[in-house]
Amino acid sequence: MIIDVNTYIGHWPFRQLRYNTAESLVRRMDKHHIDQAIVASIHGILYKNVHDSNEELAFRTKPHLERLIPFSTLNPTYPGWEEDLRRCAEVLELRGIRLYPQYHGYRLTDSASVELIEAVTQLGWTIQVPMRIVDRRQRHRWDLAEDLKPGDFEVVFNRFPSTSWIVLNGLGFDGKRLNSDANFLIEISRMTSVLQRNIPALIQTAGAQHLAFGSGMPFKVPEPALLKLECLDTSEAIKRRIAWRNVAEMLKLKASDGKKA
Repeated sequence: MIIDVNTYIGHWPFRQLRYNTAESLVRRMDKHHIDQAIVASIHGILYKNVHDSNEELAFRTKPHLERLIPFSTLNPTYPGWEEDLRRCAEVLELRGIRLYPQYHGYRLTDSASVELIEAVTQLGWTIQVPMRIVDRRQRHRWDLAEDLKPGDFEVVFNRFPSTSWIVLNGLGFDGKRLNSDANFLIEISRMTSVLQRNIPALIQTAGAQHLAFGSGMPFKVPEPALLKLECLDTSEAIKRRIAWRNVAEMLKLKASDGKKA
């Protein structure tokens, strides 16, 4: 069983992407034996009215809800996000949210962001935040977004320990500095099993219960992340926890949501 916490569908204006539709994402998952995936819309990163991307996402993923878990995108600085959040939950039946403060012009600790975090927490949703979308060495010169820092997350983990968080494309975390009582997962696709051994180090300092598998499709191919999990020098029980169990527990997935959850 594998649940991928980091996938997208849609187009990116600075680069051609392959396997970026719901149908081709599911085929890619089948090829690599990935059972389910949390998916968000790339369009929501750069649309002025990001809620349009939520309606697109709901429509595109509707035939694949046994495999794809759609997460909304909202910008707390955009007027009317409260109504958009309500529609995401009640009308579109999306199941979480992915935020992009580096693209939407706010910090996770800003007052507008705090209001959104509190509203999402009341829904019982998980909040995903990518530290980055693409490697800054490969960015188009018009893509000026800065990578988020581990310290940005340390603050909100402490301030909102009951909120469910998933950090995507995570790197540079010192598990000793993280609130062990906070409800967070860090996705492993930027970390290493060997060489720098970021993943084993984080297992030791933060605990295996705080890690999750992600591929980054379609911005990245899934093979490196799968290999990192395979090569990880740890027990099969811990590998299963990273591969699917941690996120299944966070999202409260039932047997009907997936093949083995």
